[in-house]
Amino acid sequence: MSNDPLLQPFQLKHLTLRNRIMTTSHEPAYGDDGMPKDRYRLYHLERAKAGVAMVMTAGSASVSRDSPPVFSNLLVWKDEIVPWMKRLVDDCHAAGAAVMIQLSHLGRRTRWDKGDWLPVISSTHEREPAHRATPKPAEDWDIARIIQDYADAAERMRASGVDGIEFLCHGHLLDQFMSPLTNVLDGPYGGSLENRARLTMEILTAVRKRIGKEIILGLRYGVDEMEPGGIDMEEGIALGRMFRDSGMVDYLNVNRSRIHTDPAMTDMIPIQGMRSAPHLDFAGRIRAEVGMPTLHAARIPDVATARHAVATGQVDMVGMTRAHMADPHIVRKIIEGREEDIRPCVGATYCLDRIYQGGMALCIHNPSTGREGSQPHEIERASAKKKIVVVGAGPAGLEAARVAAERGHSVVVFEVASQPGGQIRLTAQQKRRAEMIGIVDWRMAQCSAKGVEFRFNTWAEAADVLAESPDVVIIATGGLPAIDVLSEGNELVVSTWDILSGDVKPGANVLLYDDAGDHAALQAAQVIAEAGSKVEVMTRDRTFSPEVMGMNLVPYMRALQDKDVTFTVTYRLLSVEKAGNQLLARVGSDYMKLDRTALVDQVVVNAGTQPLADIYFQLKPQSGNRGAVDYGRLIDGRPQPDVEGFQLFRIGDAVEARNTHAAIYDALRLVRTV
Repeated sequence: MSNDPLLQPFQLKHLTLRNRIMTTSHEPAYGDDGMPKDRYRLYHLERAKAGVAMVMTAGSASVSRDSPPVFSNLLVWKDEIVPWMKRLVDDCHAAGAAVMIQLSHLGRRTRWDKGDWLPVISSTHEREPAHRATPKPAEDWDIARIIQDYADAAERMRASGVDGIEFLCHGHLLDQFMSPLTNVLDGPYGGSLENRARLTMEILTAVRKRIGKEIILGLRYGVDEMEPGGIDMEEGIALGRMFRDSGMVDYLNVNRSRIHTDPAMTDMIPIQGMRSAPHLDFAGRIRAEVGMPTLHAARIPDVATARHAVATGQVDMVGMTRAHMADPHIVRKIIEGREEDIRPCVGATYCLDRIYQGGMALCIHNPSTGREGSQPHEIERASAKKKIVVVGAGPAGLEAARVAAERGHSVVVFEVASQPGGQIRLTAQQKRRAEMIGIVDWRMAQCSAKGVEFRFNTWAEAADVLAESPDVVIIATGGLPAIDVLSEGNELVVSTWDILSGDVKPGANVLLYDDAGDHAALQAAQVIAEAGSKVEVMTRDRTFSPEVMGMNLVPYMRALQDKDVTFTVTYRLLSVEKAGNQLLARVGSDYMKLDRTALVDQVVVNAGTQPLADIYFQLKPQSGNRGAVDYGRLIDGRPQPDVEGFQLFRIGDAVEARNTHAAIYDALRLVRTV
């Protein structure tokens, strides 16, 4: 028996949970036609096999046809979901984990042009900013139908064998009814707190009548909306006591803030550079004053924070959902005394931002997450040891070295800089994004433990590589900023890298032309603005910074909006010329013939990178495969064809400008079969 607070069992009603760590309900968007098929099942099963006490599936599975999915939600209003869900439940049970599912009606948190194009309903006629649908206030027949839908969905889930069901109230229809900010109805469903909570209580009653007492039933609700006129702490506690006294609810899963806008969502689910576990004390107050089993998750990224949450009695079960996307084997590593091997969650929130733009959740530096079927988390040993030479110690090169070492190969890495990390090291210079260095540090620790040889401060030439007598050479040299994008005056501009590195100081009046739409432009804009300068961020796109995405945009806006910063969209920088001590920037448009000018002190260009791949082309004629990649084998997870001589590959930005996830995924799926 362990004395670790995280490894103590917890009794939730009749269910004995093997420890205090769970993954809370979230929607990774791995469903197939609303069904939790193999990809979805294997994702949750990986965490169950590694020791989590409970996997909560479905970030708000849809109970009604007029709650159409906006991020690939599961559809529990369909009978066909039962066998799919049963297989997931049975597999996770066999691995020792309990399984719950979260049910919800989205209310106004969806769109009318999704699913069956049915009207969006809510307790208000005001649109939600995040999804832009203008709902109709629910009528009596809508309410009766939705209560029935919840009961039907719960019965389907009972048939699938789940241990429990959680209703997601927060931000969704039930919370829209409960919050005075989003309830314009008259009685019996509007006005007093009891009236506003009536729909939730009636659904609880209908569901309990349908499924009995043996299935655990919980509520995830917003206890404090942190907005004037909304549910405050006292009213949130009163709601908790109301649920407790009903005798129908077995636990509370508590949230804080709202989720109707990107800033509100980011306050509830903080990203990197924001405070870890910001609502933990608040969760502890709910547990103390309501007196019910209390679950909570909100940026609890590491074992130490989770252990503190349980040891101090703030919560009974701690959710580490994003942390388990970075490393699904956290519990196993705690049990085995290998906490230092846990791949860290760096708070990049690439996972959630992708979902809210209609993509699937992916971890920025664990490309096996969501690809458990094709890219298992465990790396198999190779049948024969080879000599692997990697050129470049950025994220792609480090991942290639790590995986090759895990395979049992002998690995040498050449790196021109004095330290590893590539572009990530540049990114991490900004205090708010300093956690990104965890991507580098974890890989360096893994490589060091497996005997990878690093040669820093070394500009590798083709002869240096060939002198190692390699079996495989992997070029991961990344790229350099592309600034040759103007018709004239390219020599007069500087790059965002120049600003971020400190090699060039900001001017007083700066035009920042962003043709890449990624973090570098906003990071540079922040450096310039915080130096007291005026900066205009210009892009030819119809929106600025499209690659940054919603939740990551929030901290930038909070750093920029109170400074002399403007954003100009749909305009294109054409050329730059000297005008005395200033620069004359000529600006056009892709939409019409246009020629206007602006006098500035400095022009900064962010146009992505161009591959730095000279050594690849030097080695290509001498390689056995001439640098060719068999894409069919790569995608299928099969080794590349054998050749005479060494194999040569390039990965990451040495191929083309992409992002950190793409660079690491390149390395993983190529090298795992070497």
